[in-house]
Amino acid sequence: MKKTAIILGATGLTGSILLEKLLADPRYEHIKLFSRSKIENLPHKVSQFIGDLLEFEQFKSDFKANEVYCCIGTTSKKTPDKTLYKQIDYGIPVAAAKLAKDNNIETFSVVSALEANPNSKVLYNKTKGEMELDVQKQNIKNTFIFRPSLIGGDRDEQRTLENIGLAIFKVLQPLFIGKLKQYKITEPEDIAQAMIELSNTTNYNEVIITSNDIKNIAKNHK
Repeated sequence: MKKTAIILGATGLTGSILLEKLLADPRYEHIKLFSRSKIENLPHKVSQFIGDLLEFEQFKSDFKANEVYCCIGTTSKKTPDKTLYKQIDYGIPVAAAKLAKDNNIETFSVVSALEANPNSKVLYNKTKGEMELDVQKQNIKNTFIFRPSLIGGDRDEQRTLENIGLAIFKVLQPLFIGKLKQYKITEPEDIAQAMIELSNTTNYNEVIITSNDIKNIAKNHK
């Protein structure tokens, strides 16, 4: 049976790669994008629903598919307002999970972060940890939470500090062995591939997908 997939965050780095992969995957006949801005020149198998993602309930009647892929995320530089930051990084994924549950969608995948922890004193890690908890509370049959390390790849926008961090991490990669291996850069292609693979398997019982797991799953299906 051909499937329908929903993507949140298709204009971002990981989300855009995920979209390309789903477009090329014959298992999917329809892809729905929910975002604030339209992507031009997409094929007919893609439907776009444009609106304010902070008012997610407006999408309820159209939010129907076999799978949801949530790649939403921002940074403190792009969103310095802490309230708005939490509305995006926590609010949108949780609202999407609630709609998925309401509409009987059985597979929900979301990108989180390696150090996600609801008890963390670091806003980014704390927000991701709280998001994970409330996504899991929806009890969606197949829930996959992906925890990448620093995400590699080339971004359209300029992120000076992030680019410096990536450059340093690339130099240090050979030193990351043993328990430090999980801190190696996670490529967005691997995240996208692992998300698709787990959405199409019936024998993976883990909810939390670590950075090492992401790389191994992607490697085994390239």
